Amino acid sequence: MSFQRFYETWFDQLKEIVRQLNQVPRPATSDHHRELHQLLVQKVVSHIYEYYRVKSLAAKNDILSVFSAPWSTSLERSLHWIAGWRPTTAFHLIYTESSILFESHIIDILRGLRYGDLGDLSPEQLARVSEFQCETVHEENSITDELNDWQDGASEIIGLMGDIEEKMEKLVEILEKADKLRMKTIENLVQLLTPQQAVEFLIASAHLQFGIRKWGINHDRQRENP
Repeated sequence: MSFQRFYETWFDQLKEIVRQLNQVPRPATSDHHRELHQLLVQKVVSHIYEYYRVKSLAAKNDILSVFSAPWSTSLERSLHWIAGWRPTTAFHLIYTESSILFESHIIDILRGLRYGDLGDLSPEQLARVSEFQCETVHEENSITDELNDWQDGASEIIGLMGDIEEKMEKLVEILEKADKLRMKTIENLVQLLTPQQAVEFLIASAHLQFGIRKWGINHDRQRENP
């Protein structure tokens, strides 16, 4: 199966898992609901892990195809950082969702009510999110520097002065570092959040992905059929 066909199937499966997430009662009103939250969160994380596992195999087979990402829309590719989403995007999403929910619950919060959602992040959680963000920015910059160094050697590729295979292997290595950082970011945030908050974070992340893809598809269709 080509990676493009795999991605289409994987994307449809993600939609189904998110549908299941949306059906889980929030806030959890029983131990059964809390267990269901945890099971579905792990299901999403495992699904994402499978994506990166197969992507890694595809990259080793044809790294340039993975970078060009023909299965993505023009809009999606314009937002890519090293053939995928930028890890720090996850932190912006956390802050945005938290602010929206906090503002919507402000009256209830003043009355002492709590919903246990992303608007209810504790000071300790916010501190850890900030720490993770700083660490992730540092790692992002380090990987970006590696890609810049690789691109600076483009003249060697064009002039056939270097080992092409070696340079492609280095590009695969850079991509794997970027994908590992993406996966680590998700895992760190999911572990930091409560099961309910993790469900909400994963739903928001998926909806962002679905929305960008939908807008991208519509844009590409309009461009092809002016």
